[in-house]
Amino acid sequence: MLALFAREAGAGRDRIIVLVLDNAGWHSSLGLTVPEGIRLVYLPPYTPELQPAETLWVHLDEPIVNRHFDSLADLDAVVARQCVALNSDRDRVRGQAGFHWWPDRVVPN
Repeated sequence: MLALFAREAGAGRDRIIVLVLDNAGWHSSLGLTVPEGIRLVYLPPYTPELQPAETLWVHLDEPIVNRHFDSLADLDAVVARQCVALNSDRDRVRGQAGFHWWPDRVVPN
């Protein structure tokens, strides 16, 4: 997968791509071959200020904790509704994940 990403993104000697990953166990592997032009940088543990979306998981989990779903489609529908609700509640998101030092959104030319 990493090789495909590197190829599709044009990574190589003249184009270096830095992938920032959290320290989740499934984001590393013994013997992982990292293609030329790809650099993996791991975030330090317990640093939600470097990945503000991490602070929002608790809101996504609210409607699904301790519930059984008959199908993956049912679970997906509940998660999708919660994502839409979070997207429409900008003040809630900004209040929890909007660190004062975080850069403003940049609109490309």
